[in-house]
Amino acid sequence: MIKNLRQLKGYTAVRFLREFESKNWTRSGLDYLLAKIDRSGWVDRVSGSGRPRTARAIGNVTVVEEMALSQEDKPRTHRTVRQIAQESGIPRSSVHRIIKTDLQLKCLKKSNAQALTSTNKQARMTRSRQLMQKYPKAMVNFIFFTDEKVFTVTAPTNSQNDRFYVRSGTRKKDVDENRLLRTRPTFSKSVMQ
Repeated sequence: MIKNLRQLKGYTAVRFLREFESKNWTRSGLDYLLAKIDRSGWVDRVSGSGRPRTARAIGNVTVVEEMALSQEDKPRTHRTVRQIAQESGIPRSSVHRIIKTDLQLKCLKKSNAQALTSTNKQARMTRSRQLMQKYPKAMVNFIFFTDEKVFTVTAPTNSQNDRFYVRSGTRKKDVDENRLLRTRPTFSKSVMQ
Protein backbone atom coordinates (compact mmCIF):
# COMPACT_ATOMS: atom_id res chain seq x y z
CA MET A 1 0.00 0.00 0.00
CA ILE A 2 2.75 2.47 0.92
CA LYS A 3 4.63 1.64 -2.28
CA ASN A 4 1.52 2.18 -4.46
CA LEU A 5 0.56 5.45 -2.76
CA ARG A 6 4.13 6.76 -3.08
CA GLN A 7 4.57 5.83 -6.74
CA LEU A 8 1.05 6.63 -8.01
CA LYS A 9 0.00 9.60 -5.86
CA GLY A 10 3.34 10.95 -4.57
CA TYR A 11 2.51 10.67 -0.87
CA THR A 12 5.12 12.14 1.50
CA ALA A 13 6.01 10.94 4.99
CA VAL A 14 4.03 13.79 6.56
CA ARG A 15 0.93 12.92 4.52
CA PHE A 16 1.21 9.23 5.50
CA LEU A 17 1.40 10.20 9.19
CA ARG A 18 -1.59 12.55 8.86
CA GLU A 19 -3.84 10.10 7.01
CA PHE A 20 -2.84 6.91 8.90
CA GLU A 21 -2.64 8.09 12.52
CA SER A 22 -3.76 4.72 13.91
CA LYS A 23 -0.75 2.89 12.39
CA ASN A 24 1.81 4.31 14.90
CA TRP A 25 4.42 4.83 12.18
CA THR A 26 7.47 6.98 12.86
CA ARG A 27 8.72 9.77 10.64
CA SER A 28 12.26 8.36 10.44
CA GLY A 29 10.97 4.90 9.54
CA LEU A 30 8.76 6.28 6.77
CA ASP A 31 11.59 8.48 5.42
CA TYR A 32 13.86 5.41 5.20
CA LEU A 33 11.16 3.31 3.51
CA LEU A 34 10.21 6.02 1.00
CA ALA A 35 13.87 6.62 0.09
CA LYS A 36 14.24 2.88 -0.53
CA ILE A 37 11.12 2.87 -2.75
CA ASP A 38 12.44 5.88 -4.72
CA ARG A 39 15.89 4.32 -5.13
CA SER A 40 15.04 0.71 -6.04
CA GLY A 41 11.29 0.60 -6.67
CA TRP A 42 10.58 -2.18 -4.13
CA VAL A 43 10.42 -2.68 -0.37
CA ASP A 44 11.70 -6.26 -0.10
CA ARG A 45 14.73 -6.96 2.03
CA VAL A 46 17.93 -7.27 0.03
CA SER A 47 19.50 -10.70 0.42
CA GLY A 48 22.69 -10.52 2.45
CA SER A 49 21.60 -7.41 4.33
CA GLY A 50 21.35 -7.35 8.11
CA ARG A 51 23.71 -8.49 10.82
CA PRO A 52 25.79 -11.50 9.71
CA ARG A 53 25.55 -14.76 11.63
CA THR A 54 28.33 -15.40 14.11
CA ALA A 55 27.55 -18.28 16.47
CA ARG A 56 25.22 -19.98 13.98
CA ALA A 57 27.65 -19.79 11.07
CA ILE A 58 27.89 -22.79 8.73
CA GLY A 59 31.14 -23.99 10.32
CA ASN A 60 29.61 -24.04 13.80
CA VAL A 61 26.48 -25.80 12.52
CA THR A 62 28.70 -28.55 11.09
CA VAL A 63 30.62 -28.90 14.37
CA VAL A 64 27.41 -29.16 16.43
CA GLU A 65 25.93 -31.66 13.96
CA GLU A 66 28.98 -33.92 14.24
CA MET A 67 28.89 -33.79 18.05
CA ALA A 68 25.11 -34.17 18.44
CA LEU A 69 24.86 -37.12 16.04
CA SER A 70 28.17 -38.76 16.99
CA GLN A 71 26.36 -41.52 18.91
CA GLU A 72 24.63 -42.97 15.85
CA ASP A 73 27.42 -45.52 15.26
CA LYS A 74 28.51 -45.81 18.90
CA PRO A 75 25.66 -46.27 21.41
CA ARG A 76 25.92 -44.62 24.82
CA THR A 77 28.52 -42.07 23.69
CA HIS A 78 26.17 -39.12 23.15
CA ARG A 79 26.98 -35.60 24.32
CA THR A 80 24.63 -33.25 26.11
CA VAL A 81 24.02 -29.69 24.94
CA ARG A 82 26.18 -28.44 27.82
CA GLN A 83 29.07 -30.73 26.80
CA ILE A 84 28.78 -29.63 23.15
CA ALA A 85 28.90 -25.98 24.27
CA GLN A 86 31.96 -26.58 26.45
CA GLU A 87 33.89 -28.55 23.83
CA SER A 88 33.09 -26.29 20.87
CA GLY A 89 33.16 -22.92 22.62
CA ILE A 90 29.72 -22.02 21.20
CA PRO A 91 27.23 -20.52 23.69
CA ARG A 92 24.70 -23.03 25.02
CA SER A 93 21.70 -21.02 23.77
CA SER A 94 23.22 -20.99 20.28
CA VAL A 95 23.79 -24.76 20.44
CA HIS A 96 20.09 -25.17 21.29
CA ARG A 97 19.12 -22.92 18.37
CA ILE A 98 21.41 -24.76 15.94
CA ILE A 99 20.01 -28.15 16.99
CA LYS A 100 16.37 -27.06 16.81
CA THR A 101 16.32 -24.54 13.93
CA ASP A 102 19.27 -25.24 11.64
CA LEU A 103 19.61 -29.02 12.00
CA GLN A 104 15.93 -29.65 12.82
CA LEU A 105 16.81 -32.47 15.21
CA LYS A 106 14.43 -33.76 17.84
CA CYS A 107 15.32 -34.92 21.31
CA LEU A 108 14.39 -38.41 22.51
CA LYS A 109 14.40 -39.48 26.14
CA LYS A 110 15.87 -42.84 27.06
CA SER A 111 13.79 -45.48 28.85
CA ASN A 112 14.81 -47.87 31.59
CA ALA A 113 15.03 -51.52 30.57
CA GLN A 114 16.48 -54.77 31.81
CA ALA A 115 19.74 -55.81 30.14
CA LEU A 116 18.84 -59.16 28.57
CA THR A 117 20.95 -61.74 26.82
CA SER A 118 19.47 -63.83 24.03
CA THR A 119 19.14 -66.73 26.53
CA ASN A 120 17.18 -64.48 28.94
CA LYS A 121 14.85 -63.39 26.13
CA GLN A 122 14.17 -66.97 25.06
CA ALA A 123 13.52 -68.09 28.64
CA ARG A 124 11.10 -65.19 29.23
CA MET A 125 9.18 -66.00 26.06
CA THR A 126 8.89 -69.68 26.96
CA ARG A 127 7.77 -69.01 30.53
CA SER A 128 5.23 -66.36 29.53
CA ARG A 129 3.66 -68.75 26.99
CA GLN A 130 3.50 -71.49 29.62
CA LEU A 131 1.87 -69.06 32.06
CA MET A 132 -0.72 -67.96 29.47
CA GLN A 133 -1.68 -71.61 28.81
CA LYS A 134 -2.43 -72.19 32.52
CA TYR A 135 -5.29 -69.67 32.64
CA PRO A 136 -8.30 -69.01 30.38
CA LYS A 137 -8.19 -65.85 28.26
CA ALA A 138 -10.96 -64.19 30.30
CA MET A 139 -8.87 -64.36 33.50
CA VAL A 140 -5.58 -63.05 32.09
CA ASN A 141 -6.57 -59.39 32.57
CA PHE A 142 -7.20 -59.97 36.30
CA ILE A 143 -3.86 -61.60 37.21
CA PHE A 144 -1.40 -59.53 39.22
CA PHE A 145 1.79 -60.34 41.10
CA THR A 146 2.97 -59.15 44.51
CA ASP A 147 6.54 -59.08 45.71
CA GLU A 148 8.82 -57.50 48.26
CA LYS A 149 10.54 -54.24 47.39
CA VAL A 150 14.04 -54.65 45.93
CA PHE A 151 16.45 -51.74 46.29
CA THR A 152 19.22 -51.96 43.71
CA VAL A 153 22.68 -50.68 44.54
CA THR A 154 23.53 -49.16 41.15
CA ALA A 155 24.65 -45.70 40.16
CA PRO A 156 21.67 -43.33 39.96
CA THR A 157 20.81 -41.87 36.58
CA ASN A 158 18.88 -38.72 35.83
CA SER A 159 16.47 -39.48 33.00
CA GLN A 160 16.03 -35.75 32.33
CA ASN A 161 19.68 -35.48 31.29
CA ASP A 162 20.00 -38.83 29.53
CA ARG A 163 18.73 -37.90 26.07
CA PHE A 164 19.99 -38.04 22.51
CA TYR A 165 19.17 -36.48 19.16
CA VAL A 166 17.83 -37.96 15.94
CA ARG A 167 16.89 -36.41 12.61
CA SER A 168 13.48 -34.79 12.41
CA GLY A 169 10.88 -37.17 11.04
CA THR A 170 12.50 -40.23 12.64
CA ARG A 171 10.00 -42.30 14.58
CA LYS A 172 11.00 -43.60 17.99
CA LYS A 173 10.22 -47.19 16.98
CA ASP A 174 12.72 -46.89 14.08
CA VAL A 175 15.62 -46.09 16.44
CA ASP A 176 17.98 -48.94 17.38
CA GLU A 177 17.13 -50.28 20.85
CA ASN A 178 20.78 -50.04 21.96
CA ARG A 179 20.55 -46.28 21.58
CA LEU A 180 17.08 -45.95 23.05
CA LEU A 181 17.33 -48.02 26.24
CA ARG A 182 19.31 -47.44 29.40
CA THR A 183 19.97 -51.00 30.59
CA ARG A 184 21.11 -52.55 33.84
CA PRO A 185 22.38 -56.12 34.40
CA THR A 186 20.03 -58.91 35.47
CA PHE A 187 21.83 -59.58 38.73
CA SER A 188 22.92 -56.16 39.94
CA LYS A 189 23.70 -55.79 43.64
CA SER A 190 20.48 -55.28 45.57
CA VAL A 191 18.89 -55.29 49.01
CA MET A 192 15.39 -56.73 49.59
CA GLN A 193 13.10 -55.43 52.33
